[in-house]
Amino acid sequence: MLLNSEEVSVDLGALLLRLTAGGTLFWHHGLVKLMKFGEISGTFYDPIGVGHAFSLVLILFAEVFCALCVVFGLWTRITTIPLIIGMAVAAFMANGDGPFAKQELGFVYMMMFIVIFFIGSGKYSLDRLKFQ
Repeated sequence: MLLNSEEVSVDLGALLLRLTAGGTLFWHHGLVKLMKFGEISGTFYDPIGVGHAFSLVLILFAEVFCALCVVFGLWTRITTIPLIIGMAVAAFMANGDGPFAKQELGFVYMMMFIVIFFIGSGKYSLDRLKFQ
């Protein structure tokens, strides 16, 4: 059993990781893609052959909706799954032929979301609120 101060440290660490991973992915990637949807929908990377626009919609779901859910700690573990898959595709398929420097950001995001998947949202999250 963790001591009280250790529990607080773990919960604060989970909060900071969620805010950083979800917040930066949403702000610097999801929101940018959303604002440029019309410009990039015809040429967006299509790794599974469902069409450029639909591939963009799938990654927007992850980078906007799922990232915000992670930030707020809502359905945290389940919403990390599309993020892990999206970041794996970005790191190893979209940038797979390039040097690791091109893959690094997707890889780091993927690893952060894997950690969040395993540790959960922590006490400071919507997942932990008791609605009565």
